[in-house]
Amino acid sequence: MAIELSDKLINLERRAWAEIQAGALTVDTAAAVQAGITEHAKATGEDRFKLEAALKKHVRHPED
Repeated sequence: MAIELSDKLINLERRAWAEIQAGALTVDTAAAVQAGITEHAKATGEDRFKLEAALKKHVRHPED
């Protein structure tokens, strides 16, 4: 079964990834991504760590 990613999660991770690439990741952005992942995992029953890995792969390596 594929992990479902919400637009909210994707947008949060895109913002964080842009900040990381610029060398300007803030604690608030990182915390928002982690909170979003935790909330989504609880709501869907997905494994939190698998969800985070799928999200990062989707945003950072979209060609895969």
